[in-house]
Formats: sequence, structure tokens, C-alpha cells
Amino acid sequence: MSPAERERLLVRVLDALSDPRSAMAEGRPHHRAKGRAIDMLTLHFGSTGRVIYLAEELAVLYPGEEVLVPDILAVLDVPQPEDDPRMAWVVAEEGRGLSLVLEVVHQGDRTKDLVANVERYARLGIPEYFVYDRLRQQVHGYRLPAPDATRYQRIVPQMGRHASAVLGLDLAVVGDRLQFFHGMAELFGSADLIGRLKGMMESLEARAEQAQGQAEQAMKGLREAILAALEMRRMPCPDEARARLLSCQEPATLQRWLLRAMNAGSLDDVFAE
Repeated sequence: MSPAERERLLVRVLDALSDPRSAMAEGRPHHRAKGRAIDMLTLHFGSTGRVIYLAEELAVLYPGEEVLVPDILAVLDVPQPEDDPRMAWVVAEEGRGLSLVLEVVHQGDRTKDLVANVERYARLGIPEYFVYDRLRQQVHGYRLPAPDATRYQRIVPQMGRHASAVLGLDLAVVGDRLQFFHGMAELFGSADLIGRLKGMMESLEARAEQAQGQAEQAMKGLREAILAALEMRRMPCPDEARARLLSCQEPATLQRWLLRAMNAGSLDDVFAE
């Protein structure tokens, strides 16, 4: 691509991104749903090592077509760079088109996502297209039946899940959120994992506190048993020895003192080092 062509391309991209019709805000629910979806996918594919390129709101240029800006796009067999320099996905330069598009519709143009894009993305040869209807809590899935097909077929959900052959995952609405499944396992986003880790930490802290309480109760019982043994053997325990006994925090030492208290000849023998 020549410098002049690249400059014209950049102008088209900037025009598309600044178009108030395409930039119409759908509000925080739309933003959260989209962000959570790409977060889950990024974490999943990053952990499995599968090579797939993911992006959100990246301008896409097919030859002879108006610029499109999907909420989320995926391209198979393209590495995900840590610091992506792309300003746009230019099909002519990349040598391949998109593998999948996911749109999130909340209060925006439903006709665009559920009618116009179904026709357009199929004509462009994008193998799979999904729409998460955030307002109505529904998933719509479409797939090209053959590589040379130009019309989508609806993906029929199985037990409420829409299977994506591109992602190797299922999509479903769980509660009031879009959820991805790998087999029977749910995918989690960063916030979900942080919440789960926080819950695990709180559980461990509670168990540690419980164990500490049980240990303190056990040591209290050992101290009381030592005093009872000394009293039974009519062996006085002066304040200094009692203070040493009550301040001891080592169960093994208390157990040793208890054994001595039952048969030692003197108090010094009980508390001897």
C-alpha cells in the first residue's frame, strides 16, 4: 500500500470512528457486557495457548466496502500482540477477513445488528456472527453453512447454548449476563476471578481463625489440667510459676508439663527446662 493510499485509508478510519451514528453511546450496560466478554475470551485463550486475535471496536476494511466497527472481532491463527499497533484491520493487507463477530445491542440500532449486519457479514464471508441482546437477554447466532456461502443459517441452541465452531465455546445467557462455556466449565473474567480469590482468602482466614481459636482452647485446657494435677497432689503453685504457666503458648511444652505434674517429685521438676 502506497503512502497516499495509507493516508486515504486512515482518513476513512477516522471518519468512521468519529461518525456520531456509529459512535452512538448505548450506555454503561453495553460497555460492561462488551468489556466482560472480551475479558473472558482473552483470559481463556491466553491460558489455553490457542492462537486467535481478539479486538474490540477496531475498524475493519474490506475491499470496496464501507468501514465497519464491530463490538468484538476474532481472527483465527493470528497471534495476539501485547501492544497491538493496529489502527484498523485491513483485509487486503492482513490477507484474511474476520472469523467471527460479536455485537452487543442494548438500546442502539436493533435493525442494524439483527437485520442489516446479518446480511452484510454473510456477504463478506465472516463464518460466524453472534448478537447478545442485552436488553432482552437473548443470544442470536448465525453461521455460514459452507466456505463459499453468502447467506447465514441460524445456529439452533442446544439446552439454551449457542455453539461457536470458531471459538470452540458455547454462548448462553446466565442470569442477566452473557456467559461462555468450555464444555461444562464456565469461563471467568478478571473481576470474577478476583471475587473468587477474595472469597477463598476470606474462607482461609476464617478457617485459620477457627483453628487458632481451637488451639487456644486446647492450650487453656492443658493449663487447667496442670493446675488440677498439682492441686490433686497437694503441690502449691506460687504466683511466679502460675504466671509462667499461663503465659506459655507452646502446646508441646504444656503437654510435657502435664505429664510431669502427674508424677514429678517437686514443682521445680515440673517446670524444669
